Amino acid sequence: MNLFAPLKQALRDTGYETPTPIQAQTIPSAIDGQDVLGCAQTGTGKTAAFALPILDFIGQDKVSAQRCRPAALVLAPTRELAIQIGDSFRTYGKRMKFRQALVYGGVGQAKQVDALRKGVQLLIATPGRLIDLMDQGYVDLSDVEIFVLDEADRMLDMGFAPALKKIIAKLPKERQSLFFSATMPPKVAELAGSLLFNPVCVDVTPEKTSVERIRQVIRRVERAEKSKALKTLLSHSAVGQAIVFTRTKRGANGVAQKLDRDGIRAVAIHGNKTQNARQRALDAFRSGRANVLVATDVAARGLDIDDVSHVINYDMPVEPESYVHRIGRTGRAGADGIAVSFCTAEEQDELRQIEKWIGQQIDVENPQFRFAAIQAGSKTSRSSGRGSGNRSGGGNRNGRFGRSNSGRRGNSSGRQPAMAGKRGGRSR
Repeated sequence: MNLFAPLKQALRDTGYETPTPIQAQTIPSAIDGQDVLGCAQTGTGKTAAFALPILDFIGQDKVSAQRCRPAALVLAPTRELAIQIGDSFRTYGKRMKFRQALVYGGVGQAKQVDALRKGVQLLIATPGRLIDLMDQGYVDLSDVEIFVLDEADRMLDMGFAPALKKIIAKLPKERQSLFFSATMPPKVAELAGSLLFNPVCVDVTPEKTSVERIRQVIRRVERAEKSKALKTLLSHSAVGQAIVFTRTKRGANGVAQKLDRDGIRAVAIHGNKTQNARQRALDAFRSGRANVLVATDVAARGLDIDDVSHVINYDMPVEPESYVHRIGRTGRAGADGIAVSFCTAEEQDELRQIEKWIGQQIDVENPQFRFAAIQAGSKTSRSSGRGSGNRSGGGNRNGRFGRSNSGRRGNSSGRQPAMAGKRGGRSR
């Protein structure tokens, strides 16, 4: 891919050898200065698909850090995702000199403003806090040459459309835009059409989607039995790192506290937690200091945590779409995963709606083989009469828009000046 030499070395250090499909099909075009429209799920490697071209641009073009005037802007819908993106940039760029600032709400702005004032090449931001700092005069977007919009569908679902329009209006018309979304409903396609100039379109459907790799099972329980059933399940040797989903914030706190009292290291994350508390909980879970993360649906999207062996729905989700997002926290990056859902008689309607949403019935656990259900690859827990045991695929996005492999870098002479026909010369 003719990447900047320090980037190649950092990738070797990290153990990367072969690009994922989204990386292979977007990085050469992005390095060549073309706009990109990428449809790919979280966990397919899309962060590197935009991080490597940005770092290559900074390194090859010797982009200097300017006070409050970034050369590259990455927008993310949540604080957690912004922090993860920042971590990835630090990993890939560890052998080169560059400065980045992370801007998100839920914490004080003083450190963020200080980082901007010291000068940055890269700004990673959530829309709300970015607009706050723009209104205060701490961020000037007039020098942005590469703009990335990550998880565009979620951005619109969260009501950020007005904020996006305000931010985009402050960007230079001559720029490169990289647009990534897990789905492409009409409102997202409309936004992409207004934002991108003759983009290279890439629709990546993994050989096996993350949901297809997940062994799904329903465990019938009484409401009063849930706590005991959860402790028993989490104590099994087959369970490594697990995410437990509850319906309410209070429920998440209660479950985490009960597990702690039972000797199972657990932390909770939900919307009432401060940003620092949420980050401490995530750090404890990622590092293995806690084996269980108890969460509401705030964590069901966007979080990219490796090595989650099990997802447990302590409460069935009210919205059937949330089920797919929840169980997608396991079975990532080619690994297998297991999702166990506790279902009471009162939650039977939610189960029916989920099965209707995913287009198939979910296996009900056979009590005679209870622990077989939580071990990857097990087939023994299927009950008769509840379907063939096929796993939910969560849909196929092939054909949503054409795939293009055009625009690959054709020579090794290095990057042209950014405004000399690669990102420049565009009118919108």
